[in-house]
Amino acid sequence: MKSEFLAILNDRGFVHQATDLEALDSRMAEGSVAAYIGFDATATSFHVGSLIQIMVLYWLQQTGNHPLVLIGGGTTKIGDPTGKDESRKLLNDEEIEKNITSLSRVFEQALVFGKGPKDAILLNNADWLDGINYSTFLREYGTHFTINRMLSFESVRLRLEREHPMTFLEFNYMLLQAYDFLELYKRYDCLLQIGGSDQWGNIINGVELVRRVAHKTVFGLTTPLITTSSGAKMGKTSQGAVWLNADLLSPYDYWQFWRNTEDQDVGRFLKLFTTLSLDEIKRLEVLEGAEINEAKKVLADAATAFIHGEEAVKEARATAQKLFESSEANLEEASLPTLSLSEIELEKGVSILDIFHRLGLTASKGEARRLIEAGGARLNDIPIKDELLTLTATSFEPETTLKLSAGKKRHGLVKKLINF
Repeated sequence: MKSEFLAILNDRGFVHQATDLEALDSRMAEGSVAAYIGFDATATSFHVGSLIQIMVLYWLQQTGNHPLVLIGGGTTKIGDPTGKDESRKLLNDEEIEKNITSLSRVFEQALVFGKGPKDAILLNNADWLDGINYSTFLREYGTHFTINRMLSFESVRLRLEREHPMTFLEFNYMLLQAYDFLELYKRYDCLLQIGGSDQWGNIINGVELVRRVAHKTVFGLTTPLITTSSGAKMGKTSQGAVWLNADLLSPYDYWQFWRNTEDQDVGRFLKLFTTLSLDEIKRLEVLEGAEINEAKKVLADAATAFIHGEEAVKEARATAQKLFESSEANLEEASLPTLSLSEIELEKGVSILDIFHRLGLTASKGEARRLIEAGGARLNDIPIKDELLTLTATSFEPETTLKLSAGKKRHGLVKKLINF
């Protein structure tokens, strides 16, 4: 690769498909290019599966290019059918705006925003999609799309093959995403759209629409679907999604997620999800046996620092050390989810199922019950076998703090309030 950006992406394993990689490489070697990645505002936080796109934006800026971060305030109202067997829940304007505000915080950690030629810009496609006149849009752009071609795209074809209905609303999504590319080309001379491999058909639509309407060659590039060596989809665990926002998943739990990476994935994840040099990664990825754990800690430190900052890494490291030393004094200082129980509550007794739920270690009491049945619940590192267990004042003798664990990664503290 002649361009620094594509050389980095290629060496680190980000490149899956491109419309014309050689021509794109030549253009990017000539000078700065504006490129965009779109994100729909379907939740208040991204999960770690979206991190690969955020890393691409980071490298785009670091190599002197112009990142355009497009939040789909307009397309979120339609719902991307890609990879879904059912229609997404439709959100109202207030919910979408709340999600956009929350999602923006992650980009502020990874990118530099401003008005300079290489500063990132945060955009909302509702700014142009909300004002579209439907009949005018169909007349100007509808002739550039054929139903035959649209039916051939995987997102549509799979739904139809599985006999799951696709609404006309969802069918319009690919037209609007294509129009986004055209709009960004006109406004910012955007020449490149990047997305996950599942977005290939939508990206091709945008490339072709710009060519037909503006008579300009633009490019598309996709990143691979990231799975673990055991075949699990990136971003999902038995405890749920690995969220990037600290209010949904603590920096400690985020650090632990990376710390528990499978041995075979350490080198690959260091390349994709950290900014460490390839020389340093080459040294770490060949470690074996007990030494691989040190590489995993480096991965956890670097990945957590990228999203949550260096201070969060220090706290996570300290929490892990105190947690596994397991002394009461250390537990008091650990930055884990904490629940304080009053003497009045303890006189009556508090259900262990209720405590797991109140700590946020399980989404419901039913999930806590299943956790106990599966042998994944522990109290002070001792397996809990009785789902009817209740905590009383005597449970805290001689300690005043107890540690609850849901599996190997999620922990919380229960404290007894002392009345004076």
